Amino acid sequence: MDNANRCAPKALAAQEQADPHTREIPEAATAHDMCLPRHKPIRLEQLQIPSPKRNRKFLSGWEGFFPYYAGYPEAFAHEVLRSAQLPPGAVVLDPWNGSGTTTLVASRLGLTAHGLDLNPVMVVVARARLLPPSEASHLKPLAATIVPVNKLSPPLVENDPLLDWFEPEMAAMVRAIERNIGFTLLGENAVAPDTVRLDQISGTTATLYVALFAACRRMVRQFMSSNPTWLRRPHVGEAKVTGDASRISSLFQENVTAMANALTAIRLPNEVPSNRINPQVLSADSASFSLPRQSVDFILTSPPYCTRIDYTAATRIELAVLDPLVSLKSHELKRKMIGSTQVPIHKPEPRSDWGPTCLGFLERLRSHRSKASATYYYVTHLDYFDKLVSSIANLASTLRPAGAAVFVVQDSHYKEIHNDLPTIVTELTAAKGLVLARRDNFQFKRSMAGIHPHSRAYGRPAGGVEAVLCFHRE
Repeated sequence: MDNANRCAPKALAAQEQADPHTREIPEAATAHDMCLPRHKPIRLEQLQIPSPKRNRKFLSGWEGFFPYYAGYPEAFAHEVLRSAQLPPGAVVLDPWNGSGTTTLVASRLGLTAHGLDLNPVMVVVARARLLPPSEASHLKPLAATIVPVNKLSPPLVENDPLLDWFEPEMAAMVRAIERNIGFTLLGENAVAPDTVRLDQISGTTATLYVALFAACRRMVRQFMSSNPTWLRRPHVGEAKVTGDASRISSLFQENVTAMANALTAIRLPNEVPSNRINPQVLSADSASFSLPRQSVDFILTSPPYCTRIDYTAATRIELAVLDPLVSLKSHELKRKMIGSTQVPIHKPEPRSDWGPTCLGFLERLRSHRSKASATYYYVTHLDYFDKLVSSIANLASTLRPAGAAVFVVQDSHYKEIHNDLPTIVTELTAAKGLVLARRDNFQFKRSMAGIHPHSRAYGRPAGGVEAVLCFHRE
């Protein structure tokens, strides 16, 4: 048995002992207890790096059911990981896993993958994407047992967040389907599905939740804003979604059928091993999650962009569906996210290890003449960089001495002030022992910030730079 396979049971056993909130590995299972593999250094100059921008023409078929904001497409992750020439069983980490592109591609290449995301919706989505085509035939029969709803479903509670968008009868039907997914698929835990962790559910269960997400998103599309990542709540006095409650059931079943057909049509790449390793996809904070020190061979990720995207607002309806299964409620999650639009409870202070580019940007922002620059916007940017630095320090400790990290980072603007985030990330990672070995820039013509019509008043460029930053451990 090779070294990587010998150590895997220890790593997994240690993870099972981890605290579900901090996900810290017990001290006894850290570096010296793990028989960590020692691989040859990764040659970053040989990496094949295509454009990391997503192309909408690929958002069809199976991938069309996962239209969540992501940093890069499958083709990008596949080329980077394939050209890294990692040995079988090498450990790949994505601490901001989102919809699960890294974990999916790493799994198909026979690599051991860990994907983390603070948003429980994205954990469900990432686990659903991992469902192999061989499981497609089970989906439609399972959906038939979930709809029509059974008598085990409890009545709708008064403060159910689904009531933000749906009239009570419609909300009750959504909640009944969500409960039945749990009752049908969680076996002996069916009497109390609320106690089940989302990061333990199967790919089949996750896929059925995604089918329900898509049905709900279609029903509330009247509340989508001009920003494609933002789902608003109805205004006071505005009509909520009503009508025949069975409409949700029909949409759910239609989605399951379409997903089963799309999954069946997937043609996996030739290099996908028959015994591929199932990734660990966990709901966890990148700043506090603790993998064993020097246990990761390769990090491939895209940190949350500093463009004031409210990632919880982008998944409001999905969070409402999952409400009984999550301990961290939407307002608490929003505050913990990197890039939160909420003022932090404790104001961070800028530090020298953030680097001169970051400190210069923050000072120009604080001194800007526009309203709230020196108060709200300055403090929320401090919060962003404070969380980002903490996360990168945590990630650097997990990387083995000959390991490598690839970050996809996009620049942005505050008013007319350029936020050179790729350079900022380069400087603050250097302070944590990661050395930039290569940078590939890709120009793009349209940014998320450019959607706002008032952004043109500042005379800044409409697009920007998507930088692929390649680091090795110092």
